[in-house]
Amino acid sequence: MPPLTAADLSHDRDFARDLDAHDELAQFRGRFSLPLKRPDDIYFVGNSLGPMPHLARTFVLEELEDWAHLGVAGHMNSRRPWFYHHENLRGSLARLVGAHEHEVVAMNSLTTNIHLLLTTFYRPQLAGPGARTKLLIEKGAFPSDTYAVMTHVAARGLDPEQHVVEIAPRAGEWTIRPEDLDARIAELGDTLALALLPGVQYRTGQAFDIARHTRAVHAVGARCGWDLAHAAGNLALKLHDSNADFAVWCSYKYLNSGPGAVAGAFIHERHVRDVTLPRHAGWWGNDPKTRFRMEERFVPVQHADAWSLSNPPILAVAPLIASLAEFDAAGIERLRAKSVRMTALLEFLLRGSSGDGGDLEILTPTASHARGAQLSLYFAKNARARYEAFLAAGLACDYREPGIVRLAPAPLFNTFDEVWRAAAIVRESVR
Repeated sequence: MPPLTAADLSHDRDFARDLDAHDELAQFRGRFSLPLKRPDDIYFVGNSLGPMPHLARTFVLEELEDWAHLGVAGHMNSRRPWFYHHENLRGSLARLVGAHEHEVVAMNSLTTNIHLLLTTFYRPQLAGPGARTKLLIEKGAFPSDTYAVMTHVAARGLDPEQHVVEIAPRAGEWTIRPEDLDARIAELGDTLALALLPGVQYRTGQAFDIARHTRAVHAVGARCGWDLAHAAGNLALKLHDSNADFAVWCSYKYLNSGPGAVAGAFIHERHVRDVTLPRHAGWWGNDPKTRFRMEERFVPVQHADAWSLSNPPILAVAPLIASLAEFDAAGIERLRAKSVRMTALLEFLLRGSSGDGGDLEILTPTASHARGAQLSLYFAKNARARYEAFLAAGLACDYREPGIVRLAPAPLFNTFDEVWRAAAIVRESVR
């Protein structure tokens, strides 16, 4: 599925319908329960909460039946034995984020995982002339990330105002220039202990080059972690090859695993093998060969599982297994190729509107490698009213201050005709 060039694109609705007619992933739309009140409604808010895969209902009901009929014996004798339940996710997660199976684990929630991995990878060095204490994040990060970083640094006995550094876009710009980020990393130099950066910035939809910026961080002797809440299931990631120290993500957005779904984490194998790393521990991170001996000493398994604390919540993991089955069937490379085409068409249709450059501004970068399945639209006037009008017209999207409406056509279940109709709704609002 080659990318669409400007010469390929057309404002004609039949062009969008023809793309749907030749879409090799079209079958996947029927595998989801889309929350549409009317047949022509459009769900472009999978970047906030993905729709339910039909398999999720099946898998959850199976777990409930096994619990009812087997009780404690379900740990070993259920259809997906609970003792090994999290292992059902390893292969799919590894393929999804470009990692080895021993580098990934499904556990907890996103912010919990941030705290757990900060414990390991944010190791401020206070003594000596080259003290490393700085923790770099982007200004305007998702609030939970900011809260986690600030409170974590404070809990370590440091003043966040002094030791947390934020990088912002240039004055008058919405997105961070890659060269500015690399320059700021170099400027911090040997004072930098850790950078925690976004795979995709949630408000603007800007995608970051994980390998490039990880190299920049490592070049000054620091560690680099990534929040992939808006990147997992969206971009074709290569986490192992990027050499990132760690990454975390949630599973309820593009991964369609339900509200509050079990999150995920990646820890590079060079760290997975190091059992001396400091960490918070729980019995599920203990070596499974000795887990049920109930011994007093923690012996971490040489696997990302070593950072998990408790046995997985079976009913919450079941929808994630269901969703990842769809990603496996579709393939993240094919999904990404379709996503690039959908976003290109949406941008083309919106840039042809009379309001662009005036009342409507597209904040998301134009280059496909610099964005995911999202376009963020800024309305200088009446943004909230515009958003409400979109909802009334059947376009499900979301609103972020100041005046930003986010549209996210997801390749698993959205269509090119929906892209065309969504653009028509926005253009009508601009007129």
